[in-house]
Amino acid sequence: MVLLTRRDSRALPLSAIARTVLLHLIRYPMTADSCDELETGEMPFLEHLEELRWRILKMLTAAIVVFILSLWICTTYDVVGVLITPIRPFLHGKPLYYTHPVDRFTILIQIAAVLAAVVASPVIVYQVWAFLSPALHKAERKIIIPLLVGAAAMFLAGSAVSIFVFVPITMKLLEGLPAPDLVPLLTASEYFGFLFSVTLAFGAMFELPIVIQVLTRLGFITPKLLTKYRRHAFVILLIVSEIITPGDAVISTLVLFVPIYGLYEISIVLSWFTYRGKLRRETQ
Repeated sequence: MVLLTRRDSRALPLSAIARTVLLHLIRYPMTADSCDELETGEMPFLEHLEELRWRILKMLTAAIVVFILSLWICTTYDVVGVLITPIRPFLHGKPLYYTHPVDRFTILIQIAAVLAAVVASPVIVYQVWAFLSPALHKAERKIIIPLLVGAAAMFLAGSAVSIFVFVPITMKLLEGLPAPDLVPLLTASEYFGFLFSVTLAFGAMFELPIVIQVLTRLGFITPKLLTKYRRHAFVILLIVSEIITPGDAVISTLVLFVPIYGLYEISIVLSWFTYRGKLRRETQ
């Protein structure tokens, strides 16, 4: 490396300086990774991006593979017949009709997408967990897995209640309404749209206990606060149930509201245990 001083009678041309700098950078590259390593000693930012890219790629690969497999299952086996089981008694021996030429294909795609989302969710959750776990404390890593398992279990429980309890009860009550001149003509697109919407609504609302436990653990809420605002929660949950349930029937709102408010009361009890455990850890 040539040093230029005021005593030098001859200065290097600009091109020669550029070549020298370029050769130095090629031999001893100073990247953003090396700068980060020198400053923090942690994983460089570019390596974080590279790991995130691979995690996303693995999630997309899993989702695509499972979707193709789910589509094959839907076209090979009678998955539609299983999903219409809750309303089969109310069809009176008639099939579900479709009114658009591509409805049959669209419905199969929708069912395959929902099935793929459920089956691929463990892989997706694991990839997210593997990316975030190094940044979490040991205590946080201990509770995150039970919370994820509990969230998945509560979502599946809500989905099962919507399919095997909510839909049959709602159909039975609506069919019993005094309107002899109104004859139902159920279409496949309307039914599956209704089924998917209520399944998503029930699954999301059944996450309430998990959300309350997380907020209690983080210190945002306390059991006393939940008990104090119980009446407010009653009104809010009733309004939310009215908004997210399809149709204008009060019955469908109550079928969702009753178990959700019951989960809220259970969440208060569980919040006491979480809050006491949090206090014991803080005093140690």
